Amino acid sequence: MRVPRHIGIIPDGNRRWAVNNNLSKEMGYEHGVNPGLEVFKLCQKEGVNEITFYGYTVDNTKRPSNQKIAFIKACVDSVMLLTKKDCEILVVGNTAANNFPPELIPFTKERKVFGKGGIKVNFLIHYGWSWDLNLNKEYSYNNTTQLELKSKDISRIDLIIRWGGRRRLSGFLPIQCVYSDFYVVDSMWPDFKSQDFYNALDWYDKQDVTLGG
Repeated sequence: MRVPRHIGIIPDGNRRWAVNNNLSKEMGYEHGVNPGLEVFKLCQKEGVNEITFYGYTVDNTKRPSNQKIAFIKACVDSVMLLTKKDCEILVVGNTAANNFPPELIPFTKERKVFGKGGIKVNFLIHYGWSWDLNLNKEYSYNNTTQLELKSKDISRIDLIIRWGGRRRLSGFLPIQCVYSDFYVVDSMWPDFKSQDFYNALDWYDKQDVTLGG
């Protein structure tokens, strides 16, 4: 099987899962932490070199405060959980914003190695695609000003897997995803099963990857 070098994970459906299970919406996020750990273990087992988790976006912070508190906590818990594993962690997001968790700032300065290192794990925390592309500045066409990608330390993504049935990128790393294959899992993220992951790998193995060539 041809294993993707870099997999992007969009873990959607936490709130819908909570409602379907007679829980308040914010309670869905804590149930999304363990699936992230399971995906990490599977990527590690199958020899994936890099994995990027979509934590939350600038737009997500428009949600009710109880939901915002819950998904920020889930993201922090997820990062901290992986500090006990063999991996190299990088967090990418707008640290200048009030909604960025201060305990994750050290992970944004450089990729931190834990245990024996190995698989690279990226978390997008309070991420915005326009912030990433630095579009708040004006750029001239005479090459005197260069675009600096905030996520420049994240490599091109081969396969994106999105849970929750939605068929959209939602602003997920637009530069790195330029040639990504996109696989959708209809079940919600908290209902993650390892077969979801292997179904995605099987599907990817059958794709004609040409990178435009």
